[in-house]
Order: sequence, then C-alpha cells, then structure tokens
Amino acid sequence: MRILVADDDPVVREVVRRYLERDGLAVVETADGPATAEVLARNDIDLAVLDVMMPPPDGIELCRRVRAGRHPDTPIILLTALGEEEDRVVGLESGADDYIVKPFSPRELALRVASVLRRVHRPAVTEQVVRSGAIELRPASQAVLVDGRRAELTAREFDLLAFLLDHPHRVFGRTELLERVWGWTFGDQSTVTVHIKRLRAKLGAAHRIETVWGRGYAWGRPGEEDDAD
Repeated sequence: MRILVADDDPVVREVVRRYLERDGLAVVETADGPATAEVLARNDIDLAVLDVMMPPPDGIELCRRVRAGRHPDTPIILLTALGEEEDRVVGLESGADDYIVKPFSPRELALRVASVLRRVHRPAVTEQVVRSGAIELRPASQAVLVDGRRAELTAREFDLLAFLLDHPHRVFGRTELLERVWGWTFGDQSTVTVHIKRLRAKLGAAHRIETVWGRGYAWGRPGEEDDAD
C-alpha cells in the first residue's frame, strides 16, 4: 500500500518514511501544496499524511478539497505544530480522520496509520442492513443512506455511527468511545466531540445522537425502547 507523506520539513519526511517502510508500506514524499495536490488528484495512494503548515495550499485546504472532490473517502491524517484545541477542532472539521500534534512519536503515527488502513481494507462482511428512523447503514458496502440519499462519511464517522447504532440508548463517555470505536488507549478527547458534531451535521434532522451532560453521548434517549431494525 502507498502512503503519501507531505511535509516541508525533510527531517520529518525521512523519519516518518523509515517507520512506515518498516511496516512494509511504500511511501511517496512531497514538500509543498501544489506537488501534494497533484499526487492526491491521481488517486493512487491508500492514505495521506498532510502537514497543516506546509506552503499553500496547506494540509487543511487540501483535506477540504479531497472531501469535496471525486474521491472523498481517501483516509487523511493531519500533522501540525499547532496544539491548541481550537486548532485541532479546525483540522478535524476539515474532514481529517486523525490529527497528530508535533513533536510526535513516529511510532505512534505508524500505529495510527496501521489502524486506519486496517479499518479501510478489512475483509468484506455479509450485508446486514441496520435501520434507525430515516437512517440506513450498510456495513458491507460502507454506505449510509438518509431518506434514501447517500451521506458521505469518513471512515472514522462511519465507525462511530455503526457503534452507536449497535448500542442504542446506552451512554458512552469520550474516553470509552475512543477506545471501543477506534481502539485508541491514547488520544485527544476533542476528536470524539468533533466527530459527533460532524455526524449530526451530515445526518441532519435524522440523527438521534443525544448529549448526556457530564456522562457522554447516546443514540436515542437512555431508557427508550429500541426502534432500530
């Protein structure tokens, strides 16, 4: 599998490349926005690692272009020296699957890449449609329909929705969702907050994600009967 590593710092590119190649992955390197946009347009990569601060178009702008383009499901991990929560939220809201703050552990990044790739390329399963109101989730084809129209979800958003639909009316805290949905024993809890916000926006009035203050989130009000098929 081919991984795009886009960063204007050659040291970062070299270190990340060495760690990814140890995992048997092929790495394509770029140092600025225009070169990165060209690689993304060819759609011959399995995952992109994009630096937020590289010469424009920067990682966030490129992420937005991918999500609005012909191949919106390309997995993307953002790298940035910006560590404030507001900056992380902007990165995630641009459509990134993950967000790692510099300085970072190269091994942690390699593990995150492996996690996303396992999710995207896991073996197909027998189609078992899950319905909740106007929402229809099709695990085998990784599709979500709202009133019969496809909602374009990222891999992380799809996994979160599938988990919530599989556990209706149960409350899960952000730390628990990080671990049970994505298998992370570490990570920024704002990742969950942003993905919940994005799911609500993409599902519109059909969503049933409830915020239970001080505890977390649930699909449907806790205590209600399950109306999902």
